[in-house]
Amino acid sequence: MASDPLLCIQQETETIEVLRANDVKTYRISVAKGDGIGPEIVNSTLDVLDKLQAYYKQEVCIELKQVLVGWEAYNKFANSLPEESIRKMESVEGLILGPLSLGTYPPSDPGGPSPSGKIRKHFDLYANIRPTISYGFNKCYPKGKVDLVIVRENTEGFYADRNMFEGNGEFKPNRDVALSVRVINRESCRRVIRAAFELAKHRSGKVTAVHKGNVLKMTDGLFLEEFRNTAQQYSSIQVDDKIVDTMAYELVLHPERYDVIVTTNMYGDILTDEAAAIAGSLGLAPSLNAGENYAMAQAAHGSAPDIAGKGIANPLAEIMSLNMLLDWFAQRNNDVKLLQMSKTLRNALKGTIDNTETLTPDMGGKGTTVSITKLVIEKITEEVTKKNAKTMV
Repeated sequence: MASDPLLCIQQETETIEVLRANDVKTYRISVAKGDGIGPEIVNSTLDVLDKLQAYYKQEVCIELKQVLVGWEAYNKFANSLPEESIRKMESVEGLILGPLSLGTYPPSDPGGPSPSGKIRKHFDLYANIRPTISYGFNKCYPKGKVDLVIVRENTEGFYADRNMFEGNGEFKPNRDVALSVRVINRESCRRVIRAAFELAKHRSGKVTAVHKGNVLKMTDGLFLEEFRNTAQQYSSIQVDDKIVDTMAYELVLHPERYDVIVTTNMYGDILTDEAAAIAGSLGLAPSLNAGENYAMAQAAHGSAPDIAGKGIANPLAEIMSLNMLLDWFAQRNNDVKLLQMSKTLRNALKGTIDNTETLTPDMGGKGTTVSITKLVIEKITEEVTKKNAKTMV
């Protein structure tokens, strides 16, 4: 069976003890810095990766290839997603992508309005995985109270840039009428739902389907039918389903009741931004876009042009997304060493978030992009030192 794209965020298990030891493996990743705050937070992410590489250079090798996506690409090629960039992405196994200013590119742009959407479709990154944890920055949700994951179908739905074989899913029969086609495909439902169930096996064992099947009886009805069919294959998993508006209400009042939530594209896009408020900031909202053979790390937030260049952008969501990408590589390659490297970063991120003095303004602190990146790097050093000390005992 193909590797499961969602094992990258399983809860702490003894996986690292049972995976086989292997030789040093090289992982090839392309990097596109994006728009707005993108270059700032991606540079921070690469600084963190450089420090990890320095400590694990005898165990893991990661090669990076720079590509252009977004306004930098458009200014050079009149295309926000040039063919050259796509070819470079195809030559590697993963991508780190900074946030993009979606919808701002000129109407003539072949890559617009969403280059990231086109990347997801091109590489068939069907599962968009967005975890949410309550860190205590939002006082309504105490630290540790909430730990859930929203698994969102990523390649079709209402998104007009990826739901047609040719052309666009939005059109105007006349100047006063606009129509949008929504595509729900049985196989697309089946594979993202299966991925959510596989993830739930490594967590608390509960999956909730979110839909609007009471009104959209054919499209959401198809999604719900596949959910119920899949549930029969996972007898140990507890299941339920919620109407999307009810789920929006529940996420505000009782998010601690939920573990893995699976839904269609647009519902998931909206609900994950709502869930980010539980964490206390979109700067704590990581995201992994995963398929069978390729994955893309990209923070769930936008390019925030209003704070670009001010040095206060929060890089943690992008760094967390890198962490998810490393986990994805480690799990599918049975690479114990890379899994240990990823665990080191995860622990360093936990230590960073607990240090309120250096947090960026979105989390209530007075820190900067540079200061919080420096702290992550310091915490990596602390984690490696502790690991080495245990090895010597």
